[in-house]
Amino acid sequence: MFFSFDGIDGVGKTTQMTLFNEWLAAAGHEVVTCRDPGSTPLGERLREIVLHSDETTLISPRSEMLLYMAARAQLVQEVIRPATDAGKIVISDRFLLANIVYQGYAGGVDIAEIRAVGRVATGGLMPDCVFLLDMPPAKARERMGDNLDRIEQRGDDYRMRLRQGFLAEAAVMGSSVHIINAERPVDEIQSELRSVASALLR
Repeated sequence: MFFSFDGIDGVGKTTQMTLFNEWLAAAGHEVVTCRDPGSTPLGERLREIVLHSDETTLISPRSEMLLYMAARAQLVQEVIRPATDAGKIVISDRFLLANIVYQGYAGGVDIAEIRAVGRVATGGLMPDCVFLLDMPPAKARERMGDNLDRIEQRGDDYRMRLRQGFLAEAAVMGSSVHIINAERPVDEIQSELRSVASALLR
């Protein structure tokens, strides 16, 4: 089983993923967690480029998309596919949906092209369940502090396009995406995640 968590920055993915992982492990499941981009030597180097390069280093949205895809291809081959083939549960902090939204809906790259490149990069592997944590961008921004990466620095209009893109793409993807109201208390959100996952794991 392959779960991914997504949403605009500041919605609480890290907190919810940690609790979700602990719950699955306590139930006896073998769990592998990862982040996209990252979790492989190549992925971590590419993560540094796309998230922490000096803003004077121009990376076009198309180039940005391809860097993410390269990291994801390595992640699938080195981490996700071996884990799922071994019967383990995988939890990923972001996956292909993020590319479609960040570089597509918000960045202007053709969405159909991103999906096509994504099929190549992932070998067709997609999450069984995507938890899309959703809240208004202004409230998410309040949680983020001042130490922002180059993507997070893009401002309120960009974050609004991201949220609209996530919700639009969720409608396209259908039942595999579960939109979770992330404005609620942490335990309420976690309870809903566990309820969805329990039904799938049965």
